[in-house]
Amino acid sequence: MDTSVLGVFSTCTEEVCLVPQGTRSDIIDQIEKRLGVSVYKCLVNDSILVGSLCRGNSNGFLVPEGSRTDALSKQIGKPVSEMPGKLNAVGNILLANDTAGLVHPDMPDSIVKIIGDVLKIDVRKGTIAGIKTVGMAGCVTNKGLLVGPGITESETALLEDLFGFEPVVGSVNFGSRMVGSGVLANSKGCLAGSETSGYELGRIMTALGLE
Repeated sequence: MDTSVLGVFSTCTEEVCLVPQGTRSDIIDQIEKRLGVSVYKCLVNDSILVGSLCRGNSNGFLVPEGSRTDALSKQIGKPVSEMPGKLNAVGNILLANDTAGLVHPDMPDSIVKIIGDVLKIDVRKGTIAGIKTVGMAGCVTNKGLLVGPGITESETALLEDLFGFEPVVGSVNFGSRMVGSGVLANSKGCLAGSETSGYELGRIMTALGLE
């Protein structure tokens, strides 16, 4: 894709990928081909930062409080729910697949429960390499888990217990540790930011079980 931070602008599940309004048709075609998904153009809270503001899985999507959920839900054919509170840039602060989720460590327990109920997953609080914005510090699918450098033993143990995968350390866009900001992936394929090296892409593919 043209942008190096495609995880900031878009988000995907096993079946659905959300991209900003104005995304070119050739990019949409590439996403559909590589990830095996249906692509939908949208705004979240009137913003093109769809990946930062939204996170979903096969059971539904979460968006910030005040977003227009009915239209998006009808468009994609999935439940879309608002996440209340100040920490509501959902894509930045939540790392999730179809079975589990890791969320910003300062998230209130009441919101953690909402996340778990909406996405039907086990949700726990934590960090990745000390980074609280775990949705951008990692990338997880139903087949694997990619994290940035600097992850601790205790973080590794939590992630492995939670997701059932041993996290694999890698980077994106020629050295960025915020791997979630530069990778768009599901269990069928992945796309990486335009500045990603061949070595980095190999690590990403290994981490996500796509070799």
